[in-house]
Amino acid sequence: MRILHTSDWHIGRTFHGHSTLDNLRTALDALVDVVRERAVDVVVVSGDIFDSATPAAGAYTHLTAVLRGLRDAGAVVVMTSGNHDSATRLGFQAEFAGLAGVHVITRHEQHSKPVTIVDDHGPVHFYGIPYLEPSLVRHLHPDAALGTHAQALGFVMDRVRADLAVRGGRSVVLSHCFAAGVEVSTSASDVERDITSGGLDLVPASVFDGPDYVALGHIHGRTRLSDRVRYSGAPLHYSFSEAHKPRGAWFVELDATGLDTVAWVDLPVPRALSVLTGTLDELLADVAFTASEHRWVSAVLTDQVRPLDGMRRLQQRFPWCVTLEHRPETVAATSAASYSQRLEGKSDHEIVADFLGFVRNGAGPTEFEREAIADAITGRSAAEAAA
Repeated sequence: MRILHTSDWHIGRTFHGHSTLDNLRTALDALVDVVRERAVDVVVVSGDIFDSATPAAGAYTHLTAVLRGLRDAGAVVVMTSGNHDSATRLGFQAEFAGLAGVHVITRHEQHSKPVTIVDDHGPVHFYGIPYLEPSLVRHLHPDAALGTHAQALGFVMDRVRADLAVRGGRSVVLSHCFAAGVEVSTSASDVERDITSGGLDLVPASVFDGPDYVALGHIHGRTRLSDRVRYSGAPLHYSFSEAHKPRGAWFVELDATGLDTVAWVDLPVPRALSVLTGTLDELLADVAFTASEHRWVSAVLTDQVRPLDGMRRLQQRFPWCVTLEHRPETVAATSAASYSQRLEGKSDHEIVADFLGFVRNGAGPTEFEREAIADAITGRSAAEAAA
């Protein structure tokens, strides 16, 4: 059986205020092409189908088009809800969708009722585990100790293994969680971090012992925890921290005994990401940055003094520049004295000049600014005297 593992589509997500829908459409159209070219039997989508619990109408239209494309290409679809999805909205009309070969698993109690698909070697059971909030599972099973995601998923996986022992055959599990062993940088996006709390919500990979393949979602970068436990990552880059991570899906093949091969399939990146560092003049003139003119750009300016109108000037060359940070190469030394100590005995003129030097990384006021400051202080003093 040929399986394509994808996740974290985040339909409807914006990137620094810009819609990503057209770019996502390009990536998912390519996913449909992979299904057709490789004769994929089943596509598994491990959560975060939408970016919001209340997606706009256009997001539903886009999802419908993708699912229709996957079915037309010959694949059955099995998908679960993630922490960004509304289980109720995503699961609406799921029973009817299942009749059409699109199996949407959003309810906790569905985890022990697999979608069974038969190939030449017999049945393959697909167990979908929607995103589990421990409090919800604890409410449904008050006698179980379920205080963390690890405990909740461990409880559910015990039930999956028990069900599989009765059914027999090969199996695939879909889950949306934060598994231990994943390296997430300090710059990881909030999209990835929003179901963690000081490590309490980490799930050990050993929780998933048993199935032939475990298709995980939530982490946006391609990650291999073991031969049979993997994250596919998102089809688009949703954070500059992901800029150098490939985008694609896992192509999984099961033989008569279980997992046979797993291979990575690249998907196109419609608009890549670049983090550019240099002075404003360097970024505007250097031909080395030509390739970034049509990419999403995060600019880091190293000028000693923050340039005026930097974003507008950058966008003349890089129209998709969306973030700007001023990070001078050298930083002026500052006194460790308290604020009141630094002001003691200084005139108003000196206080303003010191402030400008501080916020400009050591560059004090120009002669024109000194005259304007003097006029302002003189005017204020005259007004106070007349009051």
